[in-house]
Amino acid sequence: MELKSPITAIKGIGSQTEKRMNRIGVYTVRDILLHYPRDYVQFHAPVKPAELNAEGHYAVIGRVMTVPVLKRTNRMEIVQAKAGDLSGTMDLIWFRMPYMRSKIKLGEIYVFYGKARKKGRGYGMEQPEVYSLEQYQEKMKTLQPVYGKTEGLSNQMFMKAIRQVLEDDFLTYDYLPESIRRKEELCEYNFAIRQIHFPDNMESLIIARKRLVFDEFFLFILNIQLQKEKKDAVHNDFPVKNETVIPYILAHLPYDLTKAQKKCLDEIISDLKKGTVMQRLIQGDVGSGKTIVAFLCMALMGENGYQSALMAPTEVLARQHYETFTAMCGEYELERKVILLTGSLTAKEKRLAYEDMRLYPDAMIIGTQALIQEKAVYQNLGLVITDEQHRFGVRQRETLAEKGAFPHILVMSATPIPRTLAIIIYGDMDISVIDEVPAKRLPNKNCVVGTSYRNTAYEFIRKEIQKGHQAYVICPLVEESEELDAENVADYTKKLENYYQGAAKIGCLNGKMRPADKNQVMVAFANGEIDVLVSTTVVEVGVNVPNATVMMIENAERFGLAQLHQLRGRVGRGEAQSYCIMVDNAQSKESKKRLEILNRSNDGFFIAGEDLKLRGPGDFFGIRQSGDLAFSIADIYQDADVLKMAAEDVKELLSDDPELSKEENAKLLLLAQTYRKEGMSL
Repeated sequence: MELKSPITAIKGIGSQTEKRMNRIGVYTVRDILLHYPRDYVQFHAPVKPAELNAEGHYAVIGRVMTVPVLKRTNRMEIVQAKAGDLSGTMDLIWFRMPYMRSKIKLGEIYVFYGKARKKGRGYGMEQPEVYSLEQYQEKMKTLQPVYGKTEGLSNQMFMKAIRQVLEDDFLTYDYLPESIRRKEELCEYNFAIRQIHFPDNMESLIIARKRLVFDEFFLFILNIQLQKEKKDAVHNDFPVKNETVIPYILAHLPYDLTKAQKKCLDEIISDLKKGTVMQRLIQGDVGSGKTIVAFLCMALMGENGYQSALMAPTEVLARQHYETFTAMCGEYELERKVILLTGSLTAKEKRLAYEDMRLYPDAMIIGTQALIQEKAVYQNLGLVITDEQHRFGVRQRETLAEKGAFPHILVMSATPIPRTLAIIIYGDMDISVIDEVPAKRLPNKNCVVGTSYRNTAYEFIRKEIQKGHQAYVICPLVEESEELDAENVADYTKKLENYYQGAAKIGCLNGKMRPADKNQVMVAFANGEIDVLVSTTVVEVGVNVPNATVMMIENAERFGLAQLHQLRGRVGRGEAQSYCIMVDNAQSKESKKRLEILNRSNDGFFIAGEDLKLRGPGDFFGIRQSGDLAFSIADIYQDADVLKMAAEDVKELLSDDPELSKEENAKLLLLAQTYRKEGMSL
């Protein structure tokens, strides 16, 4: 078995499983090794049945109190028993596992591990794992991986497949120069891969994760620097000479730009007038007014006879930009063609869009990844803008840029990254920051509550709906997990439907849905056909719904603060007062301290900076903070120190060997080239 072997080289993976694996980007043996766990289950000390006070995953110790009974129905075989002690008992049930009748013995003491559910006055477990006391004590020393998966792929399947690869004595070369490994005290790569999947203990996991995080940051920054050398001082073939359209539009806008917007706009115009190609990032909170800046820049390029393209991460957002820009061109009497190009257009609509792109050399072109398809041919493309650019790979961004002859590049991000980290991550770009929000926008009112507040929150949402407003409810999981205790979209949707009994229209959205289905749900929500949208974080980059006034986030303790801040930015976009309700299921001292930062401030950059101070080396369970930045395992907030470390090492490496021509750097150069070709990470 080799790293490049197809996934079917692993015993037990056939064509159907291969198709499901392909859906989550796993094609080769190498891919499954890089499919890192999303979380880990720690086996805690067992409790007695009488000590259970809430549903969730538990290890329960008890003596088998009744003879296990096997019942047969037309559909399956069922084994039932009771276990506990004099203080209380728990019902146990196994489906399609007839052998459990002989596995557990009357009077023997076992540890039962599984999800405890309320059953009458007590609790019960379905399909629990059974351990002897000695076996469970060994389990308590380990961490069990939990993998992100898709329909038809179980956690056990992933564990079995990865164990098989690792047991095949798989080895890969360690590309990292020995000098860097020694300096930064990094473990060997093969050790890291084994320990990230099946850690011996928490210490080994932290050591392994640090190495893999360093690798991601190091390769990413190295490629930025290698590309930067090639891109510096590229001649500008699209000089801006006419500047009348922006003052005209600003004079007719129904509001004034903020000082931060004006400063950002001045910096961009200055770049566009230089003799070299612009590469600039606009950083600004959700709702800070980046879109109007993008429109003004595209209008300026059109005035000078050049095409401009704006690539959005979702079809709904692309269409919304198209409608907004079309309306503004009409309102300000700009004779400018606005073209929409997305994957959902009919063949005829696409053909007409391609024709317009050929006929109008000063058009504004708005779309999704359809903008980089082979049939999309541009005339005089002078400016490329990517909205929420972290949603696109570097290769995708470059592919769009390559559609023109070195066009200007402008990227927009709502991720609040402290400037010290942004300079590293966007090392090939100049940075503008919009750190103000329009004066007319009311700040969200925030509250952090426990699970007992849920019904109060549901009634508050009901009142908002009665006022004609809408609400979001965010859950961390798509569907129920046997490994993780957290709210999921599928069950929560049913829960709200039962609660409101037709008084509110409930919608459901998650990242596993087909793009067309996701688009349909978001359009329905934007049109007011859905009152409450239950969703995963996929709405983080969604569509502007000014009518939505409530954002309720379940298991808020499982999200990074920067991500929570972006989620609540989905509301507060209209004139009505908006609210963010964060439900803290953990209610721990640590989670309260973190969430209180959000309660106190609506400033994304302050929040990101404060969050940096709270992260510890083993604090990486739950949802990754900067998942939107597309690293596989690294997190720019949590791993800020490693990010700075990697940046310094890249700087020293290239200072000593700019072309990576030394023998000890040959493997590094080869991997960097592969990284670039495959568009890994960003």
